[in-house]
Amino acid sequence: MVILQLFNAIVELYRKAATELPEDVVKAIQRARRKEKKGSIAYKAFNDIIETIKIAKDNKLPICQDTGMPIFYVKVPVGTATHKISQEIINATRLATKKVPLRSNSVNILNDKNSKDGVGLSDDKTEINLPVIYFEEHSKKEIVIDLMLKGGGSENVSKQYSLPDKQLKASRDLDGVKKCVVDCVKKAKGFGCPPGIIGIAIGSPKDKVAIESKKQLLRKLNDKNKNTKLRKFENDLLKELNKLNIGVMGLGGKTTVLGVKVKALHRHPACYFVDISYGCWALRRKRLIYEKGKVLIE
Repeated sequence: MVILQLFNAIVELYRKAATELPEDVVKAIQRARRKEKKGSIAYKAFNDIIETIKIAKDNKLPICQDTGMPIFYVKVPVGTATHKISQEIINATRLATKKVPLRSNSVNILNDKNSKDGVGLSDDKTEINLPVIYFEEHSKKEIVIDLMLKGGGSENVSKQYSLPDKQLKASRDLDGVKKCVVDCVKKAKGFGCPPGIIGIAIGSPKDKVAIESKKQLLRKLNDKNKNTKLRKFENDLLKELNKLNIGVMGLGGKTTVLGVKVKALHRHPACYFVDISYGCWALRRKRLIYEKGKVLIE
């Protein structure tokens, strides 16, 4: 019964993530439009984005033709077997791909064809999105599932740096990190579909910061960093990046970035990595909470 409830809830989670932008992102986009001069290219571009958001929600249609790579962050009670949950996420992905619908964004690296459902869970060999799933245990009794649909354009402009960087004149400190982030956003220009949301992780090893920088995109835009030094750094970076005049969709304007979120990790003394995950304006994330037969999607 639990698995059936989760299956249906995950399909609905997909639908909401693909068609309804989070309220904190919508409000940030509306605020950004108010900063632009009425009738300007930037103002008109924001109008188009806001209209797209409304049409998608009202008609239950995907916000973007690139429905992204499904990435799941799942927290389970201590001792929970994760295999069945993983299985149902894949099963729900199969149905959501057809029902929402989602574009088949999983491509076989060897033949460049859309991946088939060859994961041993079904004889159905139709095209499927293959989700990325991260599990962790927590002390609560609820199952918490965060889903992010990560677009390919913004993923392509995401970067990882190793400090010190002679070319950027960036040393192993927060000033060096800032130079990396500014460089990344400058090079992204309009290709990441700005205004973007920037997730940053500092530390090592390389794979850990890559995962943690993307997890920062799960934070709401009004979420304040608990570390006062990092909170100030986030605010300062936001101001710095919005002076670049890249603007909405690279057309110029006062808002290049809607938010900056930073995570500081421990590192090996020889390593200092800066990983930057660029999220486009269509930052599609939703959370599902399951406990004692009750499902909440927020």
